[in-house]
Amino acid sequence: MNNGTIASVAVTIHAPIGKVWTALVDPEQIKQYMFGSEVISDWKEGSAIVWKGEWKGKPFEDRGTVVTVQEPKLLRYEHASGDANGEDHMVTIELKEQGDTTQVLLIQDNNANDEARLESEKNWNTMLAGMKQLLEGQGVEQR
Repeated sequence: MNNGTIASVAVTIHAPIGKVWTALVDPEQIKQYMFGSEVISDWKEGSAIVWKGEWKGKPFEDRGTVVTVQEPKLLRYEHASGDANGEDHMVTIELKEQGDTTQVLLIQDNNANDEARLESEKNWNTMLAGMKQLLEGQGVEQR
């Protein structure tokens, strides 16, 4: 399925794959690197996901559905933004262990255009940088 323009970002984290996986699905860790968002899900295929928080000074509540869980290597979910201009996206996160590091590749489809793709990539890069800081013990900068 190739819907819209594809955003793609990657980061290498100096942590074992299991630790990176846990950071993807643990609400307390997610809150530390995902812009303070509260995430509610049991991370089982077919289950709902709810993201709540504040973005650019405004409260939001986004919803989605877990599509694929192949612990600790693949997480795929649908995401629908809660605002009036919200678009539905498929977010795919692949983890690959490489020695004592884990490569994280995140792909988001259905970006309306290149400008939207660049904005998505900027946001995902910021989030993954926060995850990297958290897992590598550097602390997360508040953004």
